[in-house]
Amino acid sequence: MSNLADTPDGKVRHSSKWPVRVLTAAVFALAGLIFVTSANTAKGTNIRSDSSLLRLSDLIGERSDDNARLNEANAAARAEMDALAQRDDGSTQAEDAKLKALEEAAGTSAISGDAVSVTLDDAPPDATANPGYPEPQPNDLVIHQQDLQAVVNALWKGGARGIQVMDQRLISTSAVRCVGNTLILQGRVYSPPYKITAVGDRGALTRALDASTAIRNYKLYVDAYGLGWRVDDDAKAELPGYSGTVDQHYAEPVG
Repeated sequence: MSNLADTPDGKVRHSSKWPVRVLTAAVFALAGLIFVTSANTAKGTNIRSDSSLLRLSDLIGERSDDNARLNEANAAARAEMDALAQRDDGSTQAEDAKLKALEEAAGTSAISGDAVSVTLDDAPPDATANPGYPEPQPNDLVIHQQDLQAVVNALWKGGARGIQVMDQRLISTSAVRCVGNTLILQGRVYSPPYKITAVGDRGALTRALDASTAIRNYKLYVDAYGLGWRVDDDAKAELPGYSGTVDQHYAEPVG
């Protein structure tokens, strides 16, 4: 078929039928390619599986529960190992005492004694600024990683023999991290309020909290917007030993 057409004014113009047909053929070819690619990707399975609808928070919660169960299993195995270690292995009392001191310093054995507990919490959902303060931004109303770290660092500085955050004992490799206002600690996920308990001399621990510049800054937001802050003296507290893995992982240069 010719691609030329006569017009009423006697002039000859190019017909648009041929480009349209070419474009139509290209569209159908592209659609066929997409269908083939989708079929090869699916391999007979449902691409829209239910798992794709899970929210990230649900997946994080599932992993946190799995880690909790694994920690419990590891704690049970550690307790069985410790019971076997109690058998007479020929060690002296001095050696046993040294081992016990090392375990306490490492945080793998339970400790008890006088304690101080600090509880941090987000501001109420309808919080407004108290007189004399600017209106809050969203970040002003939630607990941040720096706030938790400030409390933990102050308690260590105050001579704490051991510290527990929520239901987990801290050791030298523990990292207090937050995503938004959600705490991620040793593979577990927590939401506020956050409770931190330290065993040690209550007076020294309290003085260390009062002396912390970072905590004084946090208390400004407590006064301005109602963030939660409570310090309790515990007559007696018992912190469990750390029950997770203590293996160190590090990089080595190639060659």
